[in-house]
Amino acid sequence: MMTSLSKTIGIPLNNPDLFREAFTHKSYLNEHPGVECNERLEFLGDAVLELIVTEYLFLHYPEKLEGELTTYRSALVRGQHLAEIAIELSLGEYLKLSRGEERSGGREKNYILANTFEALVGAIYLDSGFLSAKSLIERYIIPRLNTLVEKGLHRDAKSILQEHTQEKLGITPHYDVLEESGPDHDKEFTMGVYLGEKKIAKGKGSSKQKAELNAAEKALEKWEKMNHSIKKDLSRPSPLS
Repeated sequence: MMTSLSKTIGIPLNNPDLFREAFTHKSYLNEHPGVECNERLEFLGDAVLELIVTEYLFLHYPEKLEGELTTYRSALVRGQHLAEIAIELSLGEYLKLSRGEERSGGREKNYILANTFEALVGAIYLDSGFLSAKSLIERYIIPRLNTLVEKGLHRDAKSILQEHTQEKLGITPHYDVLEESGPDHDKEFTMGVYLGEKKIAKGKGSSKQKAELNAAEKALEKWEKMNHSIKKDLSRPSPLS
């Protein structure tokens, strides 16, 4: 695994234990107690990623104000974007998952892939330093900014969804907690996004905000298909279940 991934990203991976941890999903611990999962590395990688992207934007866009720089950064570090890069790098192939998570398609779940990419960034930072992490991000993250801006994807997914629904339907989406799991220090939230009483998508994340963004991203992914029938769907009574 290490040799293949190292060749792909062009960065030496020196500590096998560290990178095994980076690809160990927390579900794996249910069947293999005592093993470290990748959540601490994800926490670190999230901070490293945000710092490197912020530094790049600050230096390369001196004419932009804080608000616009923030939207650019949000687009670059958004879960959907990170998941696409994780797919490009085939990170799902390296994941260690529980049998249940494996059966449910965990290797293809965007939020797991995005978290894994962040854990990889954290592992690279610890293994070979800031410049190595920066080279990964400048190779795979930064070059996509122009495309994101051209497609209007630099804006917050919740804002884009709200614009669509208000313009087409005259409805403002709202979000509700569907599920909370894990101990207080390690929560995972599942949030539903609703138009009226109709749930149109759900998302997961380590905070309510991240889960809401994930739900909005999923709603936008199917918006075009949904837009043709949503008015009819909204007129139907919501099932009690």
